[in-house]
Amino acid sequence: MPQDNLVSNGLTTNELDVIGVGNAIVDVLAKAEDAFLKTHDIPKGGMILIDEEQAGVIYGAMAAGVEISGGSAANSIACIASLGGKGGFVGKVADDALGEIFRHDLRAMGVEFETSPLRGGPATGRCLINVTPDAQRSMTTFLGAAGLISPDDINPAQVKRAAITFFEGYLFEQPIARDAFTRACAIAKESGKRAALTLSDSSCVERQFDALHSFIGEHVDILLANDQEAIALFGSDDIDAIADKARALCPLTAVTLSEKGSVLIPRDGDVVRIAAVPPVSLEDTTGAGDAYAAGLLFGLARNFPLEQAGALGSLAASEVISHFGARPAQPLKALGEQANLL
Repeated sequence: MPQDNLVSNGLTTNELDVIGVGNAIVDVLAKAEDAFLKTHDIPKGGMILIDEEQAGVIYGAMAAGVEISGGSAANSIACIASLGGKGGFVGKVADDALGEIFRHDLRAMGVEFETSPLRGGPATGRCLINVTPDAQRSMTTFLGAAGLISPDDINPAQVKRAAITFFEGYLFEQPIARDAFTRACAIAKESGKRAALTLSDSSCVERQFDALHSFIGEHVDILLANDQEAIALFGSDDIDAIADKARALCPLTAVTLSEKGSVLIPRDGDVVRIAAVPPVSLEDTTGAGDAYAAGLLFGLARNFPLEQAGALGSLAASEVISHFGARPAQPLKALGEQANLL
């Protein structure tokens, strides 16, 4: 980030810490046994796209659960708001009841969400999340309107006001959404700001391998991945080999390693190892990566040292996996202050 965006107390003159671009999805979470996943051909721990008819079948067979506004990048922005930050979101909902619920939920947190709703197209998207007793979440997603973010939905003034513009990898396979990403990245670069990408899913990385390498190398300043996504992208499970390849591709790469914490790989510097924060009780891993991304990006937007930004990510992830649902149940700002991270 250019030095003229900094002030002495660690805050920035940017009006937004992070703006997220991603799927505007309503999450439906319920508990399930492994047999349920097999019956409906749902890959355990992964995410697959389904059509509206399949969504109806799976939804009808799911146990009673909860419905919460979700989507990976939107969850991250909600966590940034909980940390006391200022976030914005770009995502497409339909002009329907679920879309209005989604919009209200984000705005109630103080998040800027101004994307115009889709009229005359598919319904607001939903993600059916079945959580097995081992706390793994297996997701089937009907994208609906969410996959139709276009370059016209990118507001240049909003991107210029944000320290970091953050993209959700789940949308990378949607050509019109990828065009929106590219436009936003160009605006961020012209403004001296940073662009971040989370890979979201290892199967998506495998399908889009060459395109992702090209896109990251050209546009991305901060890359986030879990261990399986990093293995898929860099072709190795050895952290030293991953670090070498990551430095060649991107200025900063973060790889989460579940209970082993995470590693931050700056292009110019040693690998920074971040310890995990054990949760009070492991209930549901939905949103763990989203929360980690929020803590890390919030810290980077405020120009915290890498160790402090990564520790905020671990703290946020720990809170989210300690209960059912992908968004914080306790104010992350208070937890950060208690841990002397804010």
